[in-house]
Amino acid sequence: MQLSDLKLGERPAGRTLLSARWVVGHRDGGHHLVEGGEVVIENGEVLFVGRGFDGTVARRIDLGEALISPGFVDLDALSDLDTTTLGFDCGPAWAKGRVWPQSYVERGPYEMYTPEELAFQKRFAFGQLLLNGITTALPIASLFYREWGETVAEFEAAAEAAGELGLRVWLGPAYRAGGMVCTAPGVLEPRFDEARGLRGLDEAIAFVTAQAGRCGGLVQGMLAPDRVETCTETLLKRTMAASADLDIPVRLHMAQGAMEVETVAKLHGTTAPQWLAGFGALNDRLIAPHAVKATAEDLKLYAEHGVTVAHCPLVYARGGGALDSFAKLRAMGIRIGMGTDNAPPDMVLNLAVGVMAARMKGDSAEETAPQHLFDAATIAGADALGRPDLGRLQPGARADIAIFDMSDRWMAPRIDPIRTLVLGASGRVTRAVFVDGRLSMRDGVVHGIDMAAARTRAQQQFDGLVAKYPDRTWGHPDVAEIFPPAYPPL
Repeated sequence: MQLSDLKLGERPAGRTLLSARWVVGHRDGGHHLVEGGEVVIENGEVLFVGRGFDGTVARRIDLGEALISPGFVDLDALSDLDTTTLGFDCGPAWAKGRVWPQSYVERGPYEMYTPEELAFQKRFAFGQLLLNGITTALPIASLFYREWGETVAEFEAAAEAAGELGLRVWLGPAYRAGGMVCTAPGVLEPRFDEARGLRGLDEAIAFVTAQAGRCGGLVQGMLAPDRVETCTETLLKRTMAASADLDIPVRLHMAQGAMEVETVAKLHGTTAPQWLAGFGALNDRLIAPHAVKATAEDLKLYAEHGVTVAHCPLVYARGGGALDSFAKLRAMGIRIGMGTDNAPPDMVLNLAVGVMAARMKGDSAEETAPQHLFDAATIAGADALGRPDLGRLQPGARADIAIFDMSDRWMAPRIDPIRTLVLGASGRVTRAVFVDGRLSMRDGVVHGIDMAAARTRAQQQFDGLVAKYPDRTWGHPDVAEIFPPAYPPL
């Protein structure tokens, strides 16, 4: 039987045996490579990983020169259209629509996307995640172009999209108690409305309570206060209390950039991790992208309190930054999961850039071996979510599987399959994805969405957003001045 014989979007009835040249199995707490391996799944669960399964099966599918792998866990999965491409190469941020000018605030911030557009971009992003072998995602989006925070309605639509496409997600609308305002060229001031932030938290809690467990368990809840400099102590204390009550993760971006570091220092006289530690807000449910600005004391606090760092090397490398360093954090016992925070969400490329950036920081080849990054994108991400049944292929785990074509035209000559995947490929070699035993993607086709048509729509939607950039840019210059072309037009 061939993979093409399975119906896209459905979980095959009865036991299915997948075999391939290599399988990444899990045993005794770590991944192992099984050459000529087999994986048997049934009812969304892994029953067997190894060789020579002697039980009865409904079907056998030989995938040939492929790697059967646990699906990737993306702790910071971009779920809107990527504006950072414009932001990094066209700065400074205050002059390029990345910080609200005072005139825009006085006019009244507004939603730059319609509800239908917001729902679409989640669906489109979820499709891109599946194309890249990502089976579990915690969506992230920018609030720069929003009226304030994310809405329950768009996340209800996101839950529906995840169920229809077949993607495992942790969802929660982002909320905040404030934001940065540009009051003069280069002058940024924080403005707060704590009551509005607390209402956002209440709405997020209600969403999680109503939605967690939907779609056969594919939809789970998280709390997502936006950027630490936009939060107050009261908002974060209540967030962490709700997280404990609901036993769900919190994702909070901090130690991530100069604007945050400067703002938190002015407001609280310290760094963000040290501020949170002062009122008991660091714990093992906290996922903290990106740690590139973390001090030695910050990292010590992360280690002591079990905080997970969501490492997104590609998006920082584009701006010339890097985590300092992958090996240092591992040696301290800090759990490092992976995020893409980028469009397209190519986790394989992120792993490669992670290896390169770490070595540029002085980490040795042994300290930054490709398998360490691979572990971060699978085991560590799942553990950060408290889900030992994800991120690994072993009996009892959920059947979240990525199949990588090791003979693909995009693949470099093969040595070891993990090293070759990480250092000589990209997400384009993802041949198929199963989530909870359901075939969600095969040969570039995602169940529930026409990705080619969606790509056209996404470009049109993004063009509409860019056209509105002058509204929220200091001095309201033309788009051509905000984002000049790489080469002068003829």
